[in-house]
Amino acid sequence: MEIKDIHQLEKQAYKKSHGELARIGMALLFMAIALVYSFNLSGDGPHSLFLAVATVFGAYMAMNIGANDVANNVGPAVGSRALTMGGAIFIAMFFEAAGAIIAGGEVVSTIKKGIVDINGFQGDTESFIWAMMSALLAAALWLNLATFARAPVSTTHSIVGGVMGAGIAAAGFTIVDWGTMGAIASSWVISPVIGGVIAAAFLFAIKKTIIFREDKILASMKWVPVYVAIMAWAFVTYLVLKGLKKVWPQFLELVNQVLFLGLEISKKPSLLDASVIGVIIAVLVFFLVKRSLKKRLPTLTNDRASVNVLFTIPLIFAAALLSFAHGANDVANAIGPLAAIHDAVMTGGINTQAGIPFWVMAVGALGIALGLALYGPRLIRTVGGEITELDQMRAYAIAMAAAITVIIASQLGLPVSSTHIAIGGVFGVGFLREWLDRSETLEDEIEQDKREIQEEKRLLSALRSELNNLMEKKDKTVSDYERITDLYRTIEEEKGTLKKAKKTLKKEKKSLYVKRDMVKKIITAWLITVPSAAVLSACLYYMIRGIVG
Repeated sequence: MEIKDIHQLEKQAYKKSHGELARIGMALLFMAIALVYSFNLSGDGPHSLFLAVATVFGAYMAMNIGANDVANNVGPAVGSRALTMGGAIFIAMFFEAAGAIIAGGEVVSTIKKGIVDINGFQGDTESFIWAMMSALLAAALWLNLATFARAPVSTTHSIVGGVMGAGIAAAGFTIVDWGTMGAIASSWVISPVIGGVIAAAFLFAIKKTIIFREDKILASMKWVPVYVAIMAWAFVTYLVLKGLKKVWPQFLELVNQVLFLGLEISKKPSLLDASVIGVIIAVLVFFLVKRSLKKRLPTLTNDRASVNVLFTIPLIFAAALLSFAHGANDVANAIGPLAAIHDAVMTGGINTQAGIPFWVMAVGALGIALGLALYGPRLIRTVGGEITELDQMRAYAIAMAAAITVIIASQLGLPVSSTHIAIGGVFGVGFLREWLDRSETLEDEIEQDKREIQEEKRLLSALRSELNNLMEKKDKTVSDYERITDLYRTIEEEKGTLKKAKKTLKKEKKSLYVKRDMVKKIITAWLITVPSAAVLSACLYYMIRGIVG
């Protein structure tokens, strides 16, 4: 039997290692293709090798974005079982790539978020290229490390830290716009708090209007169309503001040609534009859902499970729309520095805006999709189930938080991170569950048990110390032997008590709906993302300059 078990373990280990090697091989193949293509395309210019190497870094960065950041879009849907892992990855791959290619824009800022003054490079094209390469590689390495540690972090903050670190290394601390950096740092608090509050508010509203009602079917018929319509408005508005902002003029021209409306062409959509489109779609969705629920009425039962099922299809659409908007918006994190390097190589100068060749956009889009397919499941599982248990209603609340927070923040000019919003939403629904479902303060009981365990450990240590002293005593009396016997017995009893207390503590910790260890790990990763990427980028800049210069 043991030999069979060992054989099975060997087979599993071989299967796992074989799969890992296959993933690494596919990632390396993609980077090799990108390297060869860019090198052949750039010709024999003085910086063509830099562009080829930067393309590899861009491909690597894109894959890490797919592996880490995309989990926020589909993780809740997978955790709630609205989507299977395979289905989620397929949808996210398709819509991420579509968002990047269709709505990724034709121009990108060469310096992400304007955190460093481009004039600080004083026209030194080589230093600028080295800085962008360092930023790109540092951000990718940090994301890779975070993904390995199962910590969802902001890719935007990673590239911001990379650009800041390389900029400081190239031109000193005065190159950094510290006001902008302060605003970015504020998002570490703003994003998760707003996301958590909005997610908790929507979940609480669903519970009050449907789950806590005696007739859940009647309540669902009344309120589910409303919630889904609100979701439709939020996501269409979000998609227009964030996913279509770079191709808004082309979108209006297409609408004018198809519908003969004669709309005025503007550079980017306003909140009113996006909201009007959102309201029109929301009204249509309301009546469609109302009609669909009437047909499904005979199959519904008066329980929570039936209510959950009604949110499944909206969640699938949410995952697709979030992925499209993310691909359109965040592909710049991978290709922004690469586009800047391409522009510098081709023009020989440093510009604040750079055109994006289609092949550069393709590297970003395909890299995100490939990274998601190869390494995305690790973070999807973390977001979807390792922080708190999710069902369709909770996942709906998180998706709503992601869309509405971005809408609010974009209008108020608040710097927010989509990653922090999504994870904040997960925290929000988890803490709401604890607040609603616990009749007494479990955390107080946990702290009390911790104190008791520490007291038991101190007592056990004192008993062992006394036993050791008696055992080392040379001339033992009868009372000494009696005490030794008592100590052995007492120590065994204390061991049992301590073991029981630890089991109780472990059981109580499992009763917490939000895993505190995960909360601590994720928040720590958020706080150190910018400084870690900055330090790594500065080190890489000095290394590249030392090798090349």
